[in-house]
Amino acid sequence: MIKNLFQPIIALCFIVLTTASCYHKNHVADAFGNFEAANEVIVSAEGNGKLLSFSVEEGMSLHRGDTVGLIDTTQLHLQKLQLKAGIAALHAQIPNIPPQLKALQDQLSAAEREKRRIENLLKNDAATTKQLDDVISSCTVLESQIAALKSSLNTQVQGLLAQIEPLQAQIDLIDNSIENCLITNPINGIVLTKYANRFEFTATGKPLYKIADLTAMTLRVYISEDQLGKVHIGQTCEVRIDMPDGKLKTYTGLVAWVSNKSEFTPKMIQTKNERVNLVYAVKINVQNDGDVKIGMPGEVRF
Repeated sequence: MIKNLFQPIIALCFIVLTTASCYHKNHVADAFGNFEAANEVIVSAEGNGKLLSFSVEEGMSLHRGDTVGLIDTTQLHLQKLQLKAGIAALHAQIPNIPPQLKALQDQLSAAEREKRRIENLLKNDAATTKQLDDVISSCTVLESQIAALKSSLNTQVQGLLAQIEPLQAQIDLIDNSIENCLITNPINGIVLTKYANRFEFTATGKPLYKIADLTAMTLRVYISEDQLGKVHIGQTCEVRIDMPDGKLKTYTGLVAWVSNKSEFTPKMIQTKNERVNLVYAVKINVQNDGDVKIGMPGEVRF
């Protein structure tokens, strides 16, 4: 009778232990790591001067192309005006070629008319050959003078234009610098860190703020050499994060990168085989629904 009573109890214990064992086996992780932003950008100044406006705060959501600040452009504007004045002065020195040639061209026209008149008189023996030779000589001299003057004026124009060209290039460069003084946000994302404040002086290359696109996150984990054979780029896997009440939330991850060289195990990372000292870094991309945060721990099952 007692034996019959214990048989159901033994069977129930066996079922519970088997279920617990299967549960533990199904939830064991192959690797652990921490999440980081897949696309993180430090936005730096592209000009020198005072930050006349800077509307960036940590935690702010920004869109690509948003104007978030302006660096003072007063000095650049004054330099541009100075260059424009120099170009205007050079333009004023450019000679007006047609009026300067007109006097000689009028003389040449008159000489050619005289030449035709003498040629007609010569046909009737009313003029001498010397008169015709003199007129022809005058036409030749005038043509030479016109050609020389035209060449001289063209050379003068080319020289002035050559001086204007670099000044215009400097204006284009200043226009680009003025455009760079307008601080434009490069990506959609959340401002993580703010490095500068309004009215501070900034310089080219000085960081202004850090922004990250949190719609896509990367879990960096470390695997041992015996796991390396079953992990490859493009592979899908299970990524889990901790939730309240000891629950786990599962995402579908995509292996984006596997290191081609081993490194010593980071102190904060535990791999499947804790006895292994050398591990390989793996990056796994995960689409974020808002629950994954930068620095949050995660685990992966391949």
